[in-house]
Amino acid sequence: MTAIAVTIAGSDSGGGAGIQADLKTFSANRVYGASVITALTAQNTFGVRAIHDVPPDFVQAQLRSVYGDLKVTATKIGMLSRPEIIMAVAEELARLKATAPSGCGPIVLDPVMIAASGDPLLAEEAVQGLIDHLIPLADLITPNLPEAARLLGCDIAGDKDAMELQAKSLLKLGAQAILLKGGHGAGDTSSDLFLSASGHFWLDAPRIATENTHGTGCSLSSAIAAGLACGELLESAVRQAKIYITGAISAADQLSIGSGHGPVHHFYQFWETFDE
Repeated sequence: MTAIAVTIAGSDSGGGAGIQADLKTFSANRVYGASVITALTAQNTFGVRAIHDVPPDFVQAQLRSVYGDLKVTATKIGMLSRPEIIMAVAEELARLKATAPSGCGPIVLDPVMIAASGDPLLAEEAVQGLIDHLIPLADLITPNLPEAARLLGCDIAGDKDAMELQAKSLLKLGAQAILLKGGHGAGDTSSDLFLSASGHFWLDAPRIATENTHGTGCSLSSAIAAGLACGELLESAVRQAKIYITGAISAADQLSIGSGHGPVHHFYQFWETFDE
């Protein structure tokens, strides 16, 4: 059986994040990728110039087309900018889970709120909808430190103790597990915290000195979804995804994409590097 993952997210016209990054990540991890586009962004390595939301009824039509035909083994959710789009996605996934528990596979929710450039991607009035309707459906949520603080209405965690407290609070929102990403922290090590009802562990990696980190969060959550699509257990999928994204960031400077914050190198394991 072919492993199939679906990404429900926004399109990045610059190709570094969103739907484009998700599909590249699926392919790099040997998974067939399908997509449901929730928004179009006019975007490049400098930032987001404009957002055009897809009408909720068309988002629903895409969902029904994809899940009505493909045998999906994992779902990744990214940018959902408006409350009505969140509701369209939540209602359809809840229906799938109720009628066919394996119909959408495990759900990885990346609560995308702000682009790497600092541009907002989630309307303020949509945050509560995310909390009320999508987080309880998720098998894993993958917020970074600013996103976790916004979901909880508190300050950004400044150390591991604060991260643990926030991860426990996030778990109470209804998700089955949390991966709280520490990439926005300080120090020489980037530490992510995995927490579920059965326990927790830290994933540490050297902090890499590069400006080319566009799409990091999208790609990490998609790599986790790819592992789940292939039948890996959640903890294993998270560990393998951390290895993948660390490699993709480490190789990012091998690419020359745009003049701003370039993307990570999704295909670093496959592309041959030539010396100039």
